[in-house]
Amino acid sequence: MSESHHIRPSAARRERILLVEDDTGLANLLYEELEDAGYQVRIASSAEDAEDLLKTWEPDLVVSDLKLPGEDGMTLLQRTRELYAQPGFLIITAFGSIPQAVEALKSGADDFLAKPLELEHFRLSVERTLRHRRLQKEVRRFRDLMTGEGFCGMIGQSRAMRVMFDQLREIAAAQGPVLIQGESGVGKELVAKAIHDLSPRHKAPFLAVNCAGIPAELLESEFFGHEEGAFTGAVKKRQGLFYRTHQGSLLLDEIGEMPYRLQSKLLRVLQDGTFRPVGGSREQQVDVRVICATNQALQSKMGSGEFRQDLFYRLETFSLTVPPLRERKDDIPLLADHFLNRYCLQMGKEIDGLSSEALELLSQYTFPGNVRELQNIIERAVTFCHGTHLEVDYLPTRIRQYAGGSIQNPETSPDNMVGSLIRESEILPTLQQIGKQYIDHVLEKTDGNKRRAAAILGVSRRTLYRHLEA
Repeated sequence: MSESHHIRPSAARRERILLVEDDTGLANLLYEELEDAGYQVRIASSAEDAEDLLKTWEPDLVVSDLKLPGEDGMTLLQRTRELYAQPGFLIITAFGSIPQAVEALKSGADDFLAKPLELEHFRLSVERTLRHRRLQKEVRRFRDLMTGEGFCGMIGQSRAMRVMFDQLREIAAAQGPVLIQGESGVGKELVAKAIHDLSPRHKAPFLAVNCAGIPAELLESEFFGHEEGAFTGAVKKRQGLFYRTHQGSLLLDEIGEMPYRLQSKLLRVLQDGTFRPVGGSREQQVDVRVICATNQALQSKMGSGEFRQDLFYRLETFSLTVPPLRERKDDIPLLADHFLNRYCLQMGKEIDGLSSEALELLSQYTFPGNVRELQNIIERAVTFCHGTHLEVDYLPTRIRQYAGGSIQNPETSPDNMVGSLIRESEILPTLQQIGKQYIDHVLEKTDGNKRRAAAILGVSRRTLYRHLEA
């Protein structure tokens, strides 16, 4: 067969195929064809063996004989669909079993191939099925992103988030000001937007301003507007944010950075809905729901005289705290998958998900930068990933070295096994000896848990097993 006839997937992504065939000669022939075409292939000689493989290895495509010792291909099809929703499935059948093959199509198989197999037809069917699977995956990813999966665009099913969603619904139906508190990166602006979108004001404008991002001398004009000639550079009249947000919602982010003298003017707007533009002589009336957000402890700023008590208590009419990511670790897999889908679409990449080792390591990390940090980590990983899964190697060093709530530093650790080995040996050890000693040390610390040990070492489990066998 000439080289040009082979269908070669992109070298950046080797798709996985599980071949289930009890005829050793045919299995070897198809294995060589698929491997030569650039796929990752594993062979099982029975449905039971295939099911064992499926528990730890998710394929992109299963190619199975209909007649197998023990359970048949139809049963394997059902088992595969119970474990994974996405893999393609091809049935190989003898000519006399074509009615059964048609039944397999009705049950969810993608195609069937009659024996004796024509290799050209086989290769085309494999490529067509995988191509269809890729398109289905992209459609699902696009639909998830376009429909804003989650609650008003916020991803989370943990108890902490469910409690917050319930509070958010009730607050949205009210009219008073809202104070949203939470660490940097938790998604306070998303919460503010959700309050607006669920409120009776949802058809009116929603605007946001960062109080820390505008010079103090310009902030009053930004809020309330100014008249022509009100100050140097005011060459024409300008409407402020409160005027432009009439009947809508205005988010004042980083409210703790607002200058003290401006806080009294904000309080007046909250109390009676009136303000006066800079340089103006007439009061203006507006109907604006003010939502404030902060990552600071406003109570301490009140104690130091930097924040008005009366303003704080007015803002605290409705208070909402967004939980940090370390308190909602059940949501990490959901968020990671969401960001993975987003950046795969943006970059045109096909990545099935995070490896179990990478996901476990992310779940151990405390995320001081919260959801924003996780988003940046996934964006970076997708950028550099050239495989079917995001492995540990694509995570930042600070995450690979993190375990059990602290950064693992072999050079400064009190039970430094490497240093001990070097000091106690009259002959300097080889790199392989040092590596083996450290792997044994990590396995001892993790009570033999190879998945956790691989995560701490910053390698895949496959790499760890290879080192253990050496």
